[in-house]
Amino acid sequence: GLSTYYSSNCSASDADFVKEFMQQKDISPYNTRLFKYENNSKVQYEIKIASVEESDDAYQDSQGREDTMAKLLGKHEYKGCEILITRGDYAPLLKRLVENLKIAKTYASNKNEVSMLEEYCHSFTTGSIESHKNGSRFWIKNKGPIIEFYIGFIETYRDPYGIRGEFEGFVAVVNKPMSAKFSRLVNSAESLLDGLPWPKAFEKDTFLRPDFTSLDILGFSGSGIPAGINIPNYDDIRQTEGFKNVSLGNVLSSYGSNKAVTFLSEKDQELYKQLRGPAFEVQVGLHELLGHGSGKLFSQLENGLCDFDRNIVNPLTGKKIDKWYNPGETYDSKFVSMSSSYEECRAECVGLIFGHDGEGAENIKYVNWLLMVRGGLLGLEFFTPETNSWKQAHMQARFVIMRVLIDAEVVTISEIAGEDGKPDLLISLDRDRIAVEGKEAIGKFLCKLQIYKATGDYEAARSMYQHYSTVSEEPILKLITFRNIVLDRKQPRHMLVQCHTSDKGDGEVAFTEYESSVEGMISSFIDRFPSYDEDLFNLWEKEIKNHNY
Repeated sequence: GLSTYYSSNCSASDADFVKEFMQQKDISPYNTRLFKYENNSKVQYEIKIASVEESDDAYQDSQGREDTMAKLLGKHEYKGCEILITRGDYAPLLKRLVENLKIAKTYASNKNEVSMLEEYCHSFTTGSIESHKNGSRFWIKNKGPIIEFYIGFIETYRDPYGIRGEFEGFVAVVNKPMSAKFSRLVNSAESLLDGLPWPKAFEKDTFLRPDFTSLDILGFSGSGIPAGINIPNYDDIRQTEGFKNVSLGNVLSSYGSNKAVTFLSEKDQELYKQLRGPAFEVQVGLHELLGHGSGKLFSQLENGLCDFDRNIVNPLTGKKIDKWYNPGETYDSKFVSMSSSYEECRAECVGLIFGHDGEGAENIKYVNWLLMVRGGLLGLEFFTPETNSWKQAHMQARFVIMRVLIDAEVVTISEIAGEDGKPDLLISLDRDRIAVEGKEAIGKFLCKLQIYKATGDYEAARSMYQHYSTVSEEPILKLITFRNIVLDRKQPRHMLVQCHTSDKGDGEVAFTEYESSVEGMISSFIDRFPSYDEDLFNLWEKEIKNHNY
């Protein structure tokens, strides 16, 4: 594959080397790219920071904010190599963004929104992640807005090394009735946290009640649209200041129930189609609120003090904990390429261990587990045997959970002949074993996930997670054969096509929708980008030499 986060001559060891330098300088990798230049025996690395400003001179902010990035720019010597820090990456595009964010300030509904937009403008202008974190702090405080949005270098899924963020942004309208349901879940969250399978010392000191809303997406820029989000992704903020949960309602409802469902019995298919929506809705809520929103990280502070009691006993070893995050280390920097999938797996497991109350609860719980197991099997589509690597964090996470349940003898997958005579697969989930054996297996596994994450024990986490992520051809579990069948039975990918709003003048707004098809996708793009964009072309042309397209 190709990633333009890096020049094509960069390796994982290069990324690791420069990460150490960035940690020493306290530079966040979220909005950076890494290029490597070789001149005979001399190696130079360039850390390219995304910003409007391209100059090394300090930016003079009208609000008096300090440009903390300017002092970091220029050449640095590190372990025999020259590292050049520059800014102005994607400057033409970020300039447009900042201009529009400044216009958006005139429509802000309160002081939190004004301050948030000002901090974002400063972040995108100077390249300061600290300013983006400040903007995120104001975003958290902005409770119960009617229009919700978030923007920046957020998720690290597409960075093969797992530390650099993809730029994304969304604008959405809050669904008030559905949000009221999630508010009830938030109200019961503290009691539910007591049901998590790790000692209380491994849970956050205080549960910070988040804003949990259901959103109908108006526009979402990025390579993929999730069903739910827990943000900001900055662990220091999530641990001590809070976060927001959002469930993307019109994304959830877009997955229709009229499609054929592969690898299930007719009886399970019928129940799956009937309850997929409610089950997934509950799973997303638990995943975001109690999954991503739970769990403490043990960190040593810059002053040498710790934010935890060093006499805490590790329940997996029976001894005092002897590992934690050192100053400058984060979860992403420690767990690197594994971080996204590992955390998604932790959150998915949290969603599974809680029961469901009310009419039809047992059926919803069964379908929720069925969704997870089927997702794990379909995840084989995203595994590449040639490189022994996974291409999608959530699908790897679900595959790992499927393996845990297979080992617990709660799930079996059989190779059968399909109605067309071709090889097929059948998932069997033992409904009677979910409540005891299933929850016990997931609970024990989830406890390990959290303990390793809390203590920053990457080596133990990697050993366990790679074991369950392994795709091999074994006599009892022929996963390579299963993968081939999954690929042969692959269905067309679900397409989420962006709608458009446009100003018709006199205060009237036009709303345009497109069909979920290739033609609809192209039409949407043409309407959004109707003409040749010189800035985009120039950015691409400028760095052709750095990438092996």
